[in-house]
Amino acid sequence: MIAVVYSGSRYAFWKLADKGQIISDFKTQGINPFFNDEKSIISLLNKNTDLINNAEKIKKIYFFGAGASSKARKEIIANAFSSFFKFGKVFVEHDLLAAALATCEHEKGIIGIIGSGSNAAYYNGKKIKENNFGLGYILGDEGSSNWMSLQILKGFLTETLPDNIHEAFQRRYDLDRKTILEKFYKKPSPTLFLNPFADFIRENKTEKYIQSLVTTGFDEYFRKYIIPLKNQYPKVPVHMVGAIAAEFQTNLVHVAGIHDIQLSNIVKEPIYNLLNYYSNKN
Repeated sequence: MIAVVYSGSRYAFWKLADKGQIISDFKTQGINPFFNDEKSIISLLNKNTDLINNAEKIKKIYFFGAGASSKARKEIIANAFSSFFKFGKVFVEHDLLAAALATCEHEKGIIGIIGSGSNAAYYNGKKIKENNFGLGYILGDEGSSNWMSLQILKGFLTETLPDNIHEAFQRRYDLDRKTILEKFYKKPSPTLFLNPFADFIRENKTEKYIQSLVTTGFDEYFRKYIIPLKNQYPKVPVHMVGAIAAEFQTNLVHVAGIHDIQLSNIVKEPIYNLLNYYSNKN
């Protein structure tokens, strides 16, 4: 049996399969080594009955996640998983490689992710070429739900949101200035506070303000991430992965067109492609 995991900061999507047949399909809280240590990851795994019931049967675990971009951070996940899956071999890689395998397999391409966070890279058919794009929700993540949530929160606090959006946001979350500032400046893991606002963005996706926000975010994303890569690798296709990329596909294609970029694939959940890829290898 194998386990394939694709994790953002909000959710981790799991597929357990045996001989190409899905045994279990579920999601857990996201696993990100920037915010989770070994102890908290093991605790999370021990809360899931699907994992408890199958832990000893799983022989290979393929984990791909945001934040798994250095040896030290990969080891946090690998150590926690190895402790839980006592008979399994653990492979830990960055979510950009997952996006590359899901869209390119072994072909060259530019890979973009727009979900709770955002990132991009060039894939040479074997490896992701390292770059300086992944700056996280404070300095980067343009176009992502975290980026949009920050813009909405700033507008809410400064009372510059359109009245209907301000009122809808207030009804949905019942937040005040003190609570918001405490969450950001006094509590750990502000991204966990940001994550649920993605639901508000989706619920109000037809509103003019949200449409404008999405388009602005995507435009910044293309200018800062995709265009520099496209200038460097002009002949390779561009593939996009992530819930926000898929949810606002019309906006994404429109903004790409403005920059004279054609998108080859837009994949919401790469885990399905990853499962097929690794099922064929085992």
